[in-house]
Amino acid sequence: MRVVIPEDYQRVVQSLDCFQLLEGFDVRVYHDHASDPEVLAERFADADALVLTRERTRIDEALLQRLPNLKLLSQTGRAGPHIDLQACRERGVTVAEGTGSPIAAAELTWALILNARRQLREAMNGLYAGKWQVNMGQRLYGQTLGIWGYGKIGQRLARYARAFDMRVLVWGREASRQAAIADGHEAAATREAFFEQADVLTLHLRLLPETRHCVTAADLARMKPDALLVNSSRAELIAPGALLEALERGRPGQAALDVFEQEPILLADHPLLAHPRVLCTPHLGYVEKHSYEAYFGEAFANVRAFFLGQPAN
Repeated sequence: MRVVIPEDYQRVVQSLDCFQLLEGFDVRVYHDHASDPEVLAERFADADALVLTRERTRIDEALLQRLPNLKLLSQTGRAGPHIDLQACRERGVTVAEGTGSPIAAAELTWALILNARRQLREAMNGLYAGKWQVNMGQRLYGQTLGIWGYGKIGQRLARYARAFDMRVLVWGREASRQAAIADGHEAAATREAFFEQADVLTLHLRLLPETRHCVTAADLARMKPDALLVNSSRAELIAPGALLEALERGRPGQAALDVFEQEPILLADHPLLAHPRVLCTPHLGYVEKHSYEAYFGEAFANVRAFFLGQPAN
């Protein structure tokens, strides 16, 4: 059975301990980014199964029509909008999904918050350029952390904030707001108050039709001039162009981003990468050794189970 693994940017998949689960399969791994349908159709033409790394590869109806051998899509983490599930059903292609962990994403988000608030990138660049103490950041103690989306990641961040003596303010669905109150935090009285009061505001929502572009220019305009907006969830949660416009207008004063509308970003002059008040990382939230072992381990196990006639997940 031919198993194809696309978009292993870091060339790490074959070094994972869990890769041994694919012993006995004919495995082909690609290490570059490819979105051209012609290239994908050629690479996947004889694949019995594809192992997809999160949402890096889009599988739509037009591509599926050109993959007559394909029987299984084994997804690392949850299946998302990058897979046309209806087209898979119609063509008899099974989709097996895995589970996720909030740990690495929460830790990366907190690293972004600390780095951006203390302006470490600028300070380190100055030091490596032979300059000493070129700037001054801010502490987190006493500031308000606004969390939109009080799920597993949001809850973990709230605990981090408590350890740093921050006030935690939550916005989201009523169930999330009540859960935050039950945990000893605050729920914002209104959406407007949430954006107005947060010193650091971080987004932790799934990308759904109702959450796409849910953060508007009007929301951002309510933020404090020295506030920090953090997005390590999905770029499409923010209305197109709204963040750059808001930064130019001075509210919020900073942004820290791990996600982008088009990935990977390979242009150094991209407006977000080039902005002096935006800290960017290349979608590292889940990119961590233990997370990869868990994500790919489950995806590879799903491949084995499927071709042994015991499909799971």
